[in-house]
Amino acid sequence: MKVTHSFILFLLVFNLSWSQEKLTISNAYSENNKAVFSFDSGAQMSLNFLSSKNIKFWFSPTGEFKKNNPSFAVINEDFDPGFSINLNESTANYEIFTADLRVIITKSPFKIQIFNKYQKLILGDLDDRSYVVNGTEIKTHKTLRNDEHFFGLGEKTGTLDRRGKSYTMWNSDKPCYSVTEDPLYKSIPFFMSSYNYGIFFDNTYKTQFDFGKESNEYFSFSSPDGPFIYYFFYGKDYKEIIGSYTTLTGKPIMPPNWAFGWSQSRGLLTNETLTREIAQEYRKRNIPCDIIYQDIGWVEGLQNFEWAKEKYQNPKKMLSDLADNGFKVIVSQDPVVSQATKKQWEEADEKGYFTTDIRTEKSYDMPWPWGGNAGVVDFTKPETADWWGDLQQIPINDGVKGFWTDMGEPAWSNEESTDRLNMKHYLGMHNEIHNVYGLTWDKVVTEQFEKHNPNQRVFQMTRAAYAGLQRYTFGWSGDSGNGEDVNDGWINLANQIPLGLSAGLGLIPFWTTDISGYCGDITDYAEFSELYVRWLQFGIFNPLSRAHHEGNNAVEPWLFGEKAEKIAKASIELKYELHPYIYSYARESYDTGIPIMRALILEYPKDENAFKIDDQFMFGEALLIAPVVEKDVKHRSIYLPKGEWIDYNNPSIKYSGGTIINYPVTLETIPMFVKPGSIIPKSPIMPYIGALKNAPVILEIFPSEKMNQFQLYEDDGETNNYKNDEFSITTIKAEASENDLKIEINEPQQHKFKTTNRNFLLKIHTASNPKVIEVNNRKIKSSTSNKVSENLNSNFKDLSYFFDEKNQLLMIRVPDTKSNIEISIFK
Repeated sequence: MKVTHSFILFLLVFNLSWSQEKLTISNAYSENNKAVFSFDSGAQMSLNFLSSKNIKFWFSPTGEFKKNNPSFAVINEDFDPGFSINLNESTANYEIFTADLRVIITKSPFKIQIFNKYQKLILGDLDDRSYVVNGTEIKTHKTLRNDEHFFGLGEKTGTLDRRGKSYTMWNSDKPCYSVTEDPLYKSIPFFMSSYNYGIFFDNTYKTQFDFGKESNEYFSFSSPDGPFIYYFFYGKDYKEIIGSYTTLTGKPIMPPNWAFGWSQSRGLLTNETLTREIAQEYRKRNIPCDIIYQDIGWVEGLQNFEWAKEKYQNPKKMLSDLADNGFKVIVSQDPVVSQATKKQWEEADEKGYFTTDIRTEKSYDMPWPWGGNAGVVDFTKPETADWWGDLQQIPINDGVKGFWTDMGEPAWSNEESTDRLNMKHYLGMHNEIHNVYGLTWDKVVTEQFEKHNPNQRVFQMTRAAYAGLQRYTFGWSGDSGNGEDVNDGWINLANQIPLGLSAGLGLIPFWTTDISGYCGDITDYAEFSELYVRWLQFGIFNPLSRAHHEGNNAVEPWLFGEKAEKIAKASIELKYELHPYIYSYARESYDTGIPIMRALILEYPKDENAFKIDDQFMFGEALLIAPVVEKDVKHRSIYLPKGEWIDYNNPSIKYSGGTIINYPVTLETIPMFVKPGSIIPKSPIMPYIGALKNAPVILEIFPSEKMNQFQLYEDDGETNNYKNDEFSITTIKAEASENDLKIEINEPQQHKFKTTNRNFLLKIHTASNPKVIEVNNRKIKSSTSNKVSENLNSNFKDLSYFFDEKNQLLMIRVPDTKSNIEISIFK
């Protein structure tokens, strides 16, 4: 009886909260690619067909298609210029047909159903509740199928599959967030369904998404205010849907090539002496490293971009010395000016560069975690950009290589901080601007960097953002880890995997976790060492690998004991070896939006088992990675999708996929599997990216009877010329038969960029000692392992091979002639 009363009460409250007025179409018309429907209530709905697969929806209760600002995320709606539609009317419906979709618009009660050309329902409104209005609030309900799964929303905690859960978009500073906490730092209102569609809800207010938590009959999304605009994308798989979202919101900029190396940071890494010591120790111990970060304490005053004189004796010389040794320095910036930084604060206050308080009409007085109360810089005001750009250029001129933009939610503006709603920005009130505040900041940082440093590739990594961030910045996952007990952060580590994979699905392909977890005091390094090693073994597969921890908790690899250091070194070296593979996929991310670190559903979209996999991922198309994220385990349960798999750590072992295996592990083990036929371009280990000139390209090949190929992408790594397609692509092909193995290295397609003199070193996994090897029909001689491997970066004439019977590895040395190379290996 109590349950019945509760249910009735829920219905009463629901009906009082949301208007249930039935929508009935009174009129409709179409023009070119747009159809507009008018309702008896005065509301209107427009459908703008961007192409035969992609539709823009705009529901307006007032009948006016107006908004305060142009979209912060959308930059292109011209998917198919000249595309047009015909609106067909019948007694009960309107219909629109495209080459891919059939859209049925029911007149009363109004609802829209989208079918594919085979009459399968892709997306449909719920009867009688297609659009529900309550004042400025609007909520849409869509039919939910029993077998439907949802993925996306960017950097969110929990499982990859969003089914049965609800989420809020409100950028929030959540230190030491739990594995279910929501909302977090970024708002990416884009998701995909297993029914082959995606939705981008382009509303910057505090939107809500419910994927069947409230009911098994429907899912919904809603907004408290603002234009109710969303985009529908139809595709054969998730990759195509992400491609459409990329077309709409823009390509992700590529980081500099050195950004794919190893980075070191800590909260109090904010002085010259410590920075030099860490750099020296990395080189002394021969552990590769490219980047050293400086946290916010590097500044003299928040945020004047001047070096703290008591901490940095000679910052220019420090930066120059570090650069000579291959290190790049990235510094933090905050989006505020402390009142204690009097000169800068007074200038910004006088010129109106701060957000204002509607109650006082003065600069908003923002409490800040450090530096005292501050003014919040208004990056939506055009005049602010040049002022900020001149300031941030100060450390760039000194030799700093980029920024990480921190606290851009802005910090201390979570849901409970309602006083922030009194903030007024140039482009609107804070309830509208809050979620895009970090995006507007990142836009200014990158555009000003490019203005002051023409054609130099920017490095900028951000914590808070909105859809479209990929045009300006990269991402990291904020303050992860267990602040109460740093040694009990295993579930926090485990949840960084689906969180990072979801970030990739939301067009944040260049991303990192804080390796070690940001939160918690490390008081016993020996006790923490296992968790540190496991976090690092996952973190090296983050495109932008950074070790970082709060305060003065140092997380350099050598602090955790000799064994942990050895494992960390080997893991970081693996990242550097894989750099050509990673960088080639970075270009693919730029071209298509597809991340390097991929949820299994991207490569196996029809595999229902993949929907449930949150603790492993594809790294590009060839490699499957299953990090160990549990304490003191001797085995790791791993799902291998359909097909054959080779144990990367022991290539003589093969597995049949479509099953779960129980894989033995030690602390040294990173479970990695590779598809037969794969070609993995690799690099020699070096102390930093580019340290070895004329370095050979190592091609690790796992032969298969199926023709396979890899496109090795290369560019200058430093400029924006890649945007003008100035690069080199070398296609490598391999195909095995019963009697031979054929490998082709095609003449590189060099577009205003030429690769250096170098060698190719092929490492082919095979049990057969070849009878004959020919390169372009010329027999080559067998040699020793040392002869094949020596002087690879200086001798570009020798052709030779060596068969390592013990390791079942055939090594072939071939100069890169910049022309077609055909290698025939006869068994």
